[in-house]
Amino acid sequence: MTYRIPFNRPYIVGTEIGYISQCLADAKLSGDGRFTQLCHKLIQERLRAPHVLLTTSCTSALEMAALLCDLEPDDEVILPSFTFVSTANAFVLRGAKPVFVDIRPDTLNIDEQLIEQAVTPRTRVIAPVHYAGVACEMDAISEIAARRSLRVVEDAAQAVGATYKGEFLGTLGDFAAYSFHETKNFVCGEGGAFLAASRRDFERAEILREKGTNRSQFFRGQVDKYTWVDVGSSYLPSDMLAAFLYAQLEHMAEISRLRRQIYERYHAELQPLAERGLLTLPVVPADCGTNHHLFHILLADQDQRSALLEHLKRAGILATFHYVPLHTAPVGVRFGYRAGMLPVTESLSDRLVRLPFYAGMSEADVSSVVSEIGKFLLRA
Repeated sequence: MTYRIPFNRPYIVGTEIGYISQCLADAKLSGDGRFTQLCHKLIQERLRAPHVLLTTSCTSALEMAALLCDLEPDDEVILPSFTFVSTANAFVLRGAKPVFVDIRPDTLNIDEQLIEQAVTPRTRVIAPVHYAGVACEMDAISEIAARRSLRVVEDAAQAVGATYKGEFLGTLGDFAAYSFHETKNFVCGEGGAFLAASRRDFERAEILREKGTNRSQFFRGQVDKYTWVDVGSSYLPSDMLAAFLYAQLEHMAEISRLRRQIYERYHAELQPLAERGLLTLPVVPADCGTNHHLFHILLADQDQRSALLEHLKRAGILATFHYVPLHTAPVGVRFGYRAGMLPVTESLSDRLVRLPFYAGMSEADVSSVVSEIGKFLLRA
């Protein structure tokens, strides 16, 4: 079905094809070419990230982080259930057990006040997820991790450019993962980035990313041949994807400005409905600088949410919901979880609507979405 207002539309800055053509002219299409290095440099400079490696996806960046945590079977990782499956899969693939913690009703992020009681002698990692580009309470999380000698892996898939107390998300833990999927703020179709705080971890990450070889050191002339020195996989994106991404990252300020305008318009036009108690708007705490990744609303219950989505669909507008809580999914149940164990997560998941949102979305389209929401809620 074709929608007059789609859920997402990738924003094209105009220089992507030219950079890809340069990549073709260089005859360097595989990973770690000129544009990959340019992306690394730009991310390090603009996001004050100490060590960066582009990856094929945010999922692969999380898998690299899990490998670097040196997890053993039955080790435990604390994370929210309200997240995409990749957050859990990265650690489950290493044999670890996910320990799901409920979320805050305001930011929909992991409730930092519940983390301490979830820690056991088997806990090795805390994996906060910065939902919608709004930061988790990283001071509290970092304090627990330091006191308990735990690693912190930030799932910052939705948070490129967002901040916590003036520091960029993705730079506050031991490791972090960014996403450049076509639904994110800055895109290359499929892609991601891995970030490491320490030089030592970064050097090993470089090996993991190159199938467990010291190939990167060989190309830099640091060794006379490369060979298999660690576990690993192929986590390098094509330099053509990096060329596309570099064009996007050069225009971070422009794209961010457009997204902020759309976010603020949604917020202003939906405020009257919120004031009447008909819906709940997103919350951004004072210490958090959002990157305006998405705009969601919360309704009264799941039935009302389903009815609104159907109403919008009939009006030619594609909105959606997420996530099915991981603890209630079939794999979550196999780990011993069941519905009712994380009541805040389950309630918010049932009531959330994610509205169409993308750079370049017209003011008229935003107003049209708001108008249809108003028709539905005021009629109900």
